[in-house]
Amino acid sequence: MTQPSQTWKRNKEEIDQLILEFQRTESPEVQTVLVEHYTALVGSLAYKYSKGRDYHEDIRQVGMIGLLGAIRRYDPDAGKSFEAYLIPTVIGEIKRYLRDKTWSVHVPRRIKELWPKVKTVVDELTNRYQRSPKIPEIAQTLEVSEEEVLEAMEMGQGYQALSVDTPIETSSEGSTLTALDVVGTRDRGFELVEQQELLQSVLHVLSDREKEILHWTFVENKTQKDTGEVMGISQMHVSRLQKKAIEKLRSELDKNARLEATNA
Repeated sequence: MTQPSQTWKRNKEEIDQLILEFQRTESPEVQTVLVEHYTALVGSLAYKYSKGRDYHEDIRQVGMIGLLGAIRRYDPDAGKSFEAYLIPTVIGEIKRYLRDKTWSVHVPRRIKELWPKVKTVVDELTNRYQRSPKIPEIAQTLEVSEEEVLEAMEMGQGYQALSVDTPIETSSEGSTLTALDVVGTRDRGFELVEQQELLQSVLHVLSDREKEILHWTFVENKTQKDTGEVMGISQMHVSRLQKKAIEKLRSELDKNARLEATNA
């Protein structure tokens, strides 16, 4: 059995051996060794997305969840290093979190196009009135509905993506990769399976209406307006219920992750 007391300067063969051992035995000691070995890398990836903002710790925790998942799914026989598998896995988890947090998943094109116009008009009206403009004033200037302005303001916040050329330190010896070095699609199927399993495990916290809204907007890819027409409710009501449902799912996933980490 691999001795888990040494956590420094491990080569690919040693890492692969540790991962195989954990996958075979689910040893908490071996998992701890691997987690400690890659904590700095996960922290580095998290910082590149958060830049030290107040949600940095949340992003770091999301990255650690990605690390735990990568340890369980990595296949040494695939031919690439664990770091090359880990980095896009962690980045994927962080991106999903940020997209949920800022409402940039499945944003209709009209809202994406409207958001820059809203920002411009807000600046113009602020200078003109020497105060923050009201929603009706913004809507009237842009000749759109107040609901569309509210939706654009709610959904329009993006996040700062990591450049594919940004060097990422992958070991204590200072070796680096870039995100572009490890981009690939081979593991997409495994990722989708895990996402589906995770989602199924927490759907029980949603009401039937919330499940229906998520089905129309994320499975059928309908806009919030179309979903509202199908369900007989307003677009803003759809937006509020969708946001509430996502927050409930995220809270339940976070709770499960904490329980898993406690029991590990």
